[in-house]
Amino acid sequence: MPTQTYHDATFISTDAHVTEPVDLYVERVDAEFRDRAPRIVDSDGWRTLYVEGLGPRKLMSSSELEVAVVGGYEASERIADQERDGVKAEVIFPTFALQACFAAEDARLQLQLCQAYNGWATDAFAHQHRLLAVGLVPMVDIDDAIAEAQRLAGEGFRALFLPAQVPSRPYNDPAYDPFWAVVQDLGLPLTFHSGTGHEPRVVRGPGGAVINYILGAQLDGPRVMLSLAAGGALDRFPGLRIVTVETGAAWLGWVMTQADAIYQDHNMWARPKLSMLPSELIRRQAHATFMNDPVAINNRYITGIETLMWGNDYPHPEGTWPLSQEVIAEQFKDVPDDEMRAIVGGTAAKVFGFDLASL
Repeated sequence: MPTQTYHDATFISTDAHVTEPVDLYVERVDAEFRDRAPRIVDSDGWRTLYVEGLGPRKLMSSSELEVAVVGGYEASERIADQERDGVKAEVIFPTFALQACFAAEDARLQLQLCQAYNGWATDAFAHQHRLLAVGLVPMVDIDDAIAEAQRLAGEGFRALFLPAQVPSRPYNDPAYDPFWAVVQDLGLPLTFHSGTGHEPRVVRGPGGAVINYILGAQLDGPRVMLSLAAGGALDRFPGLRIVTVETGAAWLGWVMTQADAIYQDHNMWARPKLSMLPSELIRRQAHATFMNDPVAINNRYITGIETLMWGNDYPHPEGTWPLSQEVIAEQFKDVPDDEMRAIVGGTAAKVFGFDLASL
């Protein structure tokens, strides 16, 4: 039974996850890569993920898995889970692939792993208008990235997922221009999920869980936006649309106001010269997703309504599922109805191509 939503608004989660079967990587990559594919090992009651390029990662105990909500790939079950939270449609990101597909420095391995996930996602979510799975694009080799983006567009994917960082080549590098040009022509939004393409565990010890989530993951939001705005890519390619995912958006007002001030105050040294201020490029072409972020909502008069999109991070415990409507009611109690509707679903429908009338 669908949950009554706050002010009867249509909710689209721009940040949801599927727990893909980890065996798909071994099954779908070429034989020469199978011993390098991600794997989960059960030992001493714990399930540990092993990924080339990252340290071992404990997931959860085997007993916890038996009762956990893992975010499966059966369409009817996902829809039922999301309707329980008042959500009509979702943009789906992987779980293991978030880091597994982008961690290795080997461009061929990255391509193999991304294509393995993309093939599985096509099988799992094809022809599901309410369930939009993003297509993974490896960015180490730009020619590979262009070919995969074009292939995914041909397969019917409506959004692409790039790693938030490429350690060997930051996103302000003009070498990416051929890729930006192709994606602009394809008309597909680019998503950058926090903590991907690098090791997000930046510290160990006391406070690590908090420090790593903010500085190792959420900080990817301003890094991506500034690289593409101040770096000039958004100016050179006005058709690009970018979305930072699970980064929160409290930082957005800070980034937009300070980027403008620094660009103007340091104009003698600022390169490239932009046709408009960095904040104007961000407002025109960029979005940040959040779950529970009253600061971002309070700053909407600085950032613009159009930069903000909501997601519940289903089924992860740091998200708002299955209590999103309660959290939303508190976050949006003083927000005009039209602005609330844009943030929780209207802008997402435009960016990702959901038909609100059919949801």
